Amino acid sequence: MTRFWTRLVVVLTVITGVNYIAWRWMASLNWEAWWIALPLVIAETYSLIDVMLFGMTVWNLKIRKGAPEPPADATVDVFITTYNEDLDMVLTTALAAQKIRHPHSTWILDDGARPEMKALAEQHGLGYVTRSEDWTKDLPRHAKAGNLNNALMQTDGEFLLILDADQIPEPDILEKTLGYFNNRKVALVQTPQYFSNVPADDPLGSQAPLFYGPIQQGKDGWNAAFFCGSNAILRREALMQLGLVGYVKETEKSIRRALAASRQAIRQARKSTDMDSPLVAQVLDEVEAATVEAQQELDSGMALSEITYRVRRRVDTAVQTLVQADVEALQSDLEEIAAMELAHVGEAGVPVVADDAVQRMSARDWSPLGALESVQAVLDALSVERNDEAQPIMPLATISVTEDMATAMRMHAMGWESVYHHEILAYGLAPEDLKTMLTQRLRWAQGTIQVLLRENPLVQKGLKIGQRLMYFATMWTYLSGFAAVIYFAAPIIYLLLGILPVTSLSWDFFIRFIPFMVVNQLLFAVAGRGIPTWRGQQYSLALFPTWIKACTTAARNVWFGRPLGFAVTPKARQSGGPSWSLIQPQIVVSILLAVAAVVGIVRLATGLAEPLGTLVNVAWVIFDLVVMSILVRAVLYKGFEPPAESTEPVNTERNPDGV
Repeated sequence: MTRFWTRLVVVLTVITGVNYIAWRWMASLNWEAWWIALPLVIAETYSLIDVMLFGMTVWNLKIRKGAPEPPADATVDVFITTYNEDLDMVLTTALAAQKIRHPHSTWILDDGARPEMKALAEQHGLGYVTRSEDWTKDLPRHAKAGNLNNALMQTDGEFLLILDADQIPEPDILEKTLGYFNNRKVALVQTPQYFSNVPADDPLGSQAPLFYGPIQQGKDGWNAAFFCGSNAILRREALMQLGLVGYVKETEKSIRRALAASRQAIRQARKSTDMDSPLVAQVLDEVEAATVEAQQELDSGMALSEITYRVRRRVDTAVQTLVQADVEALQSDLEEIAAMELAHVGEAGVPVVADDAVQRMSARDWSPLGALESVQAVLDALSVERNDEAQPIMPLATISVTEDMATAMRMHAMGWESVYHHEILAYGLAPEDLKTMLTQRLRWAQGTIQVLLRENPLVQKGLKIGQRLMYFATMWTYLSGFAAVIYFAAPIIYLLLGILPVTSLSWDFFIRFIPFMVVNQLLFAVAGRGIPTWRGQQYSLALFPTWIKACTTAARNVWFGRPLGFAVTPKARQSGGPSWSLIQPQIVVSILLAVAAVVGIVRLATGLAEPLGTLVNVAWVIFDLVVMSILVRAVLYKGFEPPAESTEPVNTERNPDGV
């Protein structure tokens, strides 16, 4: 029955939403104020698409009843990733992992290479892994993804349980999840990320019950529940297959780029070289023919190593031909110079070269080999060794500052399946101050947008249509910052300037808008089945500067190579008082909203404003200010204080059957 009511509300939401947006586009736009009318209807259209994607997600909600019995002989490596976290914190997590009941090996993956961490690991019988010597060169490190990829090459467990340094696992975490891998197609089992240092009112919005609930369960129904970086079990076979396929794809891309660049270099060489020389023209033709043939062999599926070997051999032969010609020409010229009477004795009795001989020698093309220097340099990239990386096989994706989503998407594209097990099996630490929370949210958003721009799921081969839309839905939500700016601007413009983005606030507007908004909120209530969603809605609007920054910086990184940097989220509260500077844009917007409301009410009282429009926009402003108010609480939040006389984590009930 839950699925029936959810689907019914989804259908009603789509019907009322399409009815409202279609009317907005076709009959309500105030073209005299197009500069606000058009952005507003575009923002509303964005929101409709967003809620439709959410509706599609929960349409196929899957509520699992638990995994079968795990295979007793399954070998497991438990990876605890760390960089600079407190040693006691890491050790606490590692010792808890050591107590997991299913047979396993526990490894601390110390990306900080701290001797004291190594000593603690050895003291307690824990495995310790840091980067191999290959990573010490001036090569990309890929942050957490690089740390995990390095550890994969130094361990051999059939399955991997990945935990962040603060995520303390339950002893039965493997017993509750390994059974899903009895299905040979399952590559990933993700469990919720739950935080034990979050108060009931959750002022920083850390728990994400909507995501680690209906959204992941809905994605699970489409076989698109994805890896979230921690509290997940992965099949090594799937990761290694992913790494091998990725290695081949990256090598093929490198070879295609090198062949294309070499043909460009040949064209430049033809322009800058004396083409009256038959030998130079012949060699350039030979090199160009070699690259064309290599491209054809690449398209036909020939082995990459064979292609690179053959084209380099042909280029080397051509270069040797020019070298030999150069040497022979040089020897001939020297003999000619020696036979000529080029020198005479100067006033000091020193032989000098005559001017006409100098002109003749400088006019000669002494080194036709130079014409191919750029070509040869480009073709040096024709290698299957992947020397630009510390290790050729990179199982976890390294295309973004967050490795999880891209890795899962690639596994799904290869035909693997995933599972979302809705039971709290590990307890972590959430940020306890606004600055840390913003750093964390920015990195998540940047990583997601990087994946969107580099490997848009809508065009990825191997993904089914439902999987494409499930991944795209998550990426789409991070564009909300741009829509939020419009939603804040529209009521301010009306209340201050009297400019309405619609033709009128008529009965036609309300009979379409109000049902859509009511059913929209009903959808969250029905899909969530009682879980709180308001905090998530607040932050989706209130953090608009963070979402905009994430989109713009990720785009600059992908398109122009601007570095993003990588900041490990601090696990302890940062020192200092309230940081109001962190929310300056929101403060400015809130002041403008408040001023606009006051001005609107004054204009209404003096008869200068239309009553219905003013009241609607004042109500809109009040809603926006209520949304923004969470940031005041976030700035003033002083960190988690455990309940008196209690040493147990807060809200640690485990719920394997529902939200």
